[in-house]
Amino acid sequence: MSDAYKGYKIALLGNILWRDIALKYDSNFVDEFLFIKPNDLYEAPLKTFKIGYRLFKNNYEVVLQPAYTRTFITDGLAALTAAKQIIGFESNTESIAIKYKTQTDRFYTRLLMLPPSIHFEFERAKFFFESVLNGNIPLNSTTIPVENTEKNGIIIFPGAGVFKREWEKEKFLALIRLIKQHTSQQVYLAGGTGEVVIGDYLTANLPPQSVINLIGKSTLPQLTDLIGNAALVIANETSAVHIAVATKTKSVCILGGGHFERFTPYSQYFENRPVCVYEKMECYYCNWNCIFKTTETEPYPCISKVSLDSVWDTVMPLLQQ
Repeated sequence: MSDAYKGYKIALLGNILWRDIALKYDSNFVDEFLFIKPNDLYEAPLKTFKIGYRLFKNNYEVVLQPAYTRTFITDGLAALTAAKQIIGFESNTESIAIKYKTQTDRFYTRLLMLPPSIHFEFERAKFFFESVLNGNIPLNSTTIPVENTEKNGIIIFPGAGVFKREWEKEKFLALIRLIKQHTSQQVYLAGGTGEVVIGDYLTANLPPQSVINLIGKSTLPQLTDLIGNAALVIANETSAVHIAVATKTKSVCILGGGHFERFTPYSQYFENRPVCVYEKMECYYCNWNCIFKTTETEPYPCISKVSLDSVWDTVMPLLQQ
């Protein structure tokens, strides 16, 4: 606990998507949790008002909004607290129109200017809290404690939350067939309910009992334990890769260019950083505002350009370790 906020109570307002993992790992540090579906609030003014009124009644002294990419909703909720100090980033206009950002900038009592040299998200968060706490934070990795012994099994996350950021299911199918030919380790499919169709496709086109399909059947804490005890994780750029890093599990990330070097690849000092497979294009760093026209059934070109051979050449040596 920093001296600046020693004795303070801590409340956490967060996305309901990661509620279960926050409750499991952060309950010893947080006094009160409040979880929301931020995108739903744009069409629910009454619900937004009720949440805002609840925040206002709590009479917070300091509000920290550490997300670099600000949104109208998160800015608005920060303002509705009416806290004496509201601290956030100067930010960009990736997820908020400039005409709104000009207004919501005024909600903050302090806006931090991120140095141009800091791009990696972990380092952005570290910069934010070092600035707020006015001191160095000796942290150079992420950690999630998972009870494990010998790591076994290969977990494949074929989804990405957004279809167009997903490597083609046909390539995942071919990759699984190659894996089954070269290892006796159990192969698992994992992911959220949005990837059920992909899981069904893969299991239907593989011999019976080739994989254990856990897609849509596991909580986030259960997936975290599964990743922590696995020998290898193979995924698109999703939370699974970051959980693998935190649980010290080897991972392969099939990577596009939308947020290249912001979330992945990891900085070199991370010992458990994922091995990223990508085909770099001139249009990388586009924030997923793709300049190419594609059909609804096609992934972005930076994803589809990643070949099966390049992924297999990356995976095969890891199977042998």
